[in-house]
Amino acid sequence: MAEMDSQNPLIEETTCRSLLHQLQNIWDEVGEGDEERDKMLLQLEQECLDVYKRKVDQAAKSRAQLLQALTDSKLELSTLLASLGEKTVVGIPDKTSETIKEQLAAIAPALEQLCKQKEERIKEFLNVQMQIHKICGEIAGGNEQERSPTIDESDLSLKKLDEFHDQLQELQKEKSDRLHKVFEFVSAIHDLCAVLGVDFYSTVTEVHPSLNDATGVQSKSISNDTLAMLSKTVLGLKEDKKQRLKKLQELATQLIDLWNLMDTSEEERSLFDHVTCNISASVDEVTVPGALAIDLIKQAEVEVERLDKLKGSRMKEIAFKRQGELEEIFERAHIEIDTQAAREKIMSLIDSGNIEPSELLADMEKQIIKAKEEAISRKDILDKVEKWMSACEEESWLDDYNRDDNRYNASRGAHLNLKRAEKARILVNKIPALVDALVAKTRAWEEERGLTFVYDGVPLLAMLDEYALLRHDKEEEKRRMRDQKKFNEQLNTEQEAMFGSKPSPARPLSSTKKVVGPRVNGGAANGPPNRRLSMNQNESKSGKRDSNARPIAPSNYVAISKEDAASHVSGTEPAPITP
Repeated sequence: MAEMDSQNPLIEETTCRSLLHQLQNIWDEVGEGDEERDKMLLQLEQECLDVYKRKVDQAAKSRAQLLQALTDSKLELSTLLASLGEKTVVGIPDKTSETIKEQLAAIAPALEQLCKQKEERIKEFLNVQMQIHKICGEIAGGNEQERSPTIDESDLSLKKLDEFHDQLQELQKEKSDRLHKVFEFVSAIHDLCAVLGVDFYSTVTEVHPSLNDATGVQSKSISNDTLAMLSKTVLGLKEDKKQRLKKLQELATQLIDLWNLMDTSEEERSLFDHVTCNISASVDEVTVPGALAIDLIKQAEVEVERLDKLKGSRMKEIAFKRQGELEEIFERAHIEIDTQAAREKIMSLIDSGNIEPSELLADMEKQIIKAKEEAISRKDILDKVEKWMSACEEESWLDDYNRDDNRYNASRGAHLNLKRAEKARILVNKIPALVDALVAKTRAWEEERGLTFVYDGVPLLAMLDEYALLRHDKEEEKRRMRDQKKFNEQLNTEQEAMFGSKPSPARPLSSTKKVVGPRVNGGAANGPPNRRLSMNQNESKSGKRDSNARPIAPSNYVAISKEDAASHVSGTEPAPITP
């Protein structure tokens, strides 16, 4: 074994010392001088230093690169952590306990993980911001092409992402609200167009083409301009609806007035039920499709024009009909007018053509309204006059009944006349109070208006004063008759005492029937005011009071019940009328 080692000197360890020893042996064999040897040794030493320097420089440069790489990795790590909003990463070693390469090896997985997380976070940000950008574009109503938004990679934290999500939710809610408004406006436009007979699709297409379902556009425009245009369109259609309804109601009113003037048949009126059915409807109540279409309004206008022309040809008939209404009102109110002169004036106005038919009818309508107001103001007094006249009639009947010597006979209907007489006496006792109330009310009426209350051409207070005088005369006559009766009874008693026999009863001094009741002027309106006519006499003249006259009942006729009589008048004690 030793021989093999001695035979293979290359196997021995080659070191600087062995090499230097071999070099010295070679120099010895060669006979190199000391100076030359020192020079070569110095050269060898310098070359070794250069090699060491290069190696040290390379090692230092490699270490610096590693340190830079570590610094860059740490900087990138901190940047990613700050961008993603993370505080730290688990698994990164401490600088003092690990080498540079170990630190780099430990940081690399964390960097890789954070880079992937950053890429995913950027995708999330991009998705949210694209949706925000899209909705903002829809609200703004711009026609620009959809482009990717710019992502700020310096802040990719979850907090920032949540802020974008919140903004997106608010925009989505605003978009939903705007869509709801758009659908409400479109629905309102549809209903208004149906009522007005306007093309719905062309109307909404003018606002925005996307609102027309026929175009096939799925997304509806929700921009501010679209909403403003929709609101303006709805307001315009509502104003059109209001104006058309007003016009239609005016035409319907004219139609009804013309129909009433010319007594148009129900069958002919029914042809325009679709016009007159909305005469009192509000704007919101009119919802029937086509109810306010232009064609329908034109149709109503044509009919009104036709009836206006027809009215002109029937003007006299219509005017006399109005005059008849006026005369009827005056007759019911017991106001005398010169009907013949009024009709002659109407004829002359129509024949002369100096007044429009509509103006004449309007003037007559005003007269009718004024006459109705006058009749209403006279109603209370006329009701009391009616009660007074009714009471006077009962008083006249009671006088006739009291003069009948056979009133207590057991004839047919005698018990009914007896009951009527009892009621009539109660009613007659209330006449003075009724007359007093009528006088007071009449005077108040005259003072309020500064006019004289005239009843069928005669001042009512004059009638009441005359009635008071007649009643006073009647009471005086009754008193004389009672005195005469007492005198006759006393005379009969004296004669019976003197002659022993009872003479036949003497007849009353005057058996003439004297009727006390309201008196009216039986002649013309300008006749003598002192001419007195009893109620019975007035009733015999059919030309004066036909509908309101009360004929004197037969002696066996019961006119009213006790309750009816009590409801006519009030008061119990008679009192004279003070003019």
